[in-house]
Amino acid sequence: MSSLAPEAQTTIKPRASWEKNLDRGFVWLTRLLAMAIAGVLLWIALEVAIEAFPAIQRYGLGFLSSTAWNPVAEEYGALPQIYGTLVTAFIALLLAVPIGVGTAIVVSENFLPASVRTVVVFLIELLAAIPSVVYGLWGIFVLIPFLNPIGRWLHNYLGWLPIFSTPPVGPGILPAGIILTIMILPIITAISRDALVSLPPDLRQAAYGLGATRWETIFRVLLPAATSGIVGATMLGLGRAMGETMAVTMIIGNSNRISPSILTTGNTVASLLANQFAEADGIQISALMYAALILFGLTLLVNILAELVVRRVGRIRSH
Repeated sequence: MSSLAPEAQTTIKPRASWEKNLDRGFVWLTRLLAMAIAGVLLWIALEVAIEAFPAIQRYGLGFLSSTAWNPVAEEYGALPQIYGTLVTAFIALLLAVPIGVGTAIVVSENFLPASVRTVVVFLIELLAAIPSVVYGLWGIFVLIPFLNPIGRWLHNYLGWLPIFSTPPVGPGILPAGIILTIMILPIITAISRDALVSLPPDLRQAAYGLGATRWETIFRVLLPAATSGIVGATMLGLGRAMGETMAVTMIIGNSNRISPSILTTGNTVASLLANQFAEADGIQISALMYAALILFGLTLLVNILAELVVRRVGRIRSH
């Protein structure tokens, strides 16, 4: 017999059938929406592949290794564009990851007053709201004139290095990479900050309790614990850098060539599509769709690798 008073005893009422049906309906709705997203992705990939099939049939895998892009002779190859896409994205990551992670550390710790941190976070997120065409215009009128003297100095004194072997001509791979750096900074910074802020406070307190300094705690405890989030942010930034179109088109020079120098002009797959699709016809449309399919595949591969890396890091941390 219970020792509790009758008014203190509680009874759990069985759920009504309509509540159970509502829960089941919600679960099936979310499943349907998830499958719809996957269906849209497959639909896009299928449509692009169908349009690209004539070029795939005609050029095969040689399209990936050919450097020719001559609509008059109907000779097409995407190697210079793939090269430019990868190089500009690599430059962007090389610059954006240390800056973004460093900024995330500053705004997640109490290095700055709370009011200043709020303003800094707002300004970083505001970068993501600027249209890409504005970045392109800023790159033309501000960034390129600023980089030209630096490029000439690098060529004059470090020209023996392949990456500085050509004099700057204005538009080029380096300005495009720096523009992409600025454009992916909000992604890397915001996600890295969220990963650091979401860590249990016990980690920091335990590190301090064991005698670790502030910087030892950050670099040996907090950053390793937030590795999965930082890697995910890096991969998302890479995907954004590879697919960016307008800003890169305006300042990369749109030259279908391969050069080890980052001071010369280049091209990307997205820029190629933006420049030529409006006036293309016949097999050229199929070639452009083939290039779009390659970019689609590269972006998909980056996201798959990001997911695999995040899961692997999570398993390592759990052990």
